[in-house]
Amino acid sequence: MRSLTTLPGNSQKLDGGAMFGNAPRALWERWMSADALHRIDLGCRALLVREDERNVLVETGIGAFFSPELKERYGVQESRHVLLDNLAAQGLSDADIDVVVLTHLHFDHAGGLLAPWQADQPPRLLFPNARFVTGRRQWQRAMAPHARDRASYIPELLELLEASGRLELLDDGAGSPTLGADWRFHVSDGHTPGQLLPEVRMPGGPVVFAGDLIPGAPWVHLPITMGYDRFPEGLIEEKTALLEDLLARNGRLVFTHDPKVAMGRVVRDAKGKFGVEASEGEVVGLVE
Repeated sequence: MRSLTTLPGNSQKLDGGAMFGNAPRALWERWMSADALHRIDLGCRALLVREDERNVLVETGIGAFFSPELKERYGVQESRHVLLDNLAAQGLSDADIDVVVLTHLHFDHAGGLLAPWQADQPPRLLFPNARFVTGRRQWQRAMAPHARDRASYIPELLELLEASGRLELLDDGAGSPTLGADWRFHVSDGHTPGQLLPEVRMPGGPVVFAGDLIPGAPWVHLPITMGYDRFPEGLIEEKTALLEDLLARNGRLVFTHDPKVAMGRVVRDAKGKFGVEASEGEVVGLVE
């Protein structure tokens, strides 16, 4: 038996123009309003998958590892580690997680692996009993980043992951020996090389954690990309292929950065435009 629960982590405020790429503000403000600094509200959501013998966590959000100066720079709203609080609400601690799946290693997706910031203390890795699953090409990118995305990685975190002896790197198209046959991975390079989007088999149709290929419900619209994306045109092609696949299989998406919509089922209207049937709020204990 398997159940799905979405867990909010620390939230952010980031520039709306950067998050919506070449879409004009008059368009994206229909979906998300901006503050006086032109920033929109963003979540950093994780997915807890409870299986018979283990607990799997997909991503950890941005966490609370930033110093106060960097916390302000990147718009992190809370000082506490919100994901740990929400795990506790499910009766779990980080020590109860058996596997952590990381779509990629940017700090707003993997920073929650670290304990909250403390002055004059080195970074400390949480999740002491978990194996950490991510893509081999994404790991290689993180270890030798491009100037464009060097600031998106945490060198100390990479060192701690490697030293843990619990890192599992997946090649494109390969499954995870740890997770088994019920899990598959979609490969995406448009945002960052070797991003892996895990798909969980569920009775009501597959569920894909969409990572930064489709960070929220507005980005389901094919032309909408982020300014942070490495290859926007390639990303649109990847997004098209995933949405067509999930539409054919009655699939759903989990959105990591949408502040309101946690999950939505892929639909397409009479004009061929993709969308999602979604309700606001988190998903708790979905078993079907």
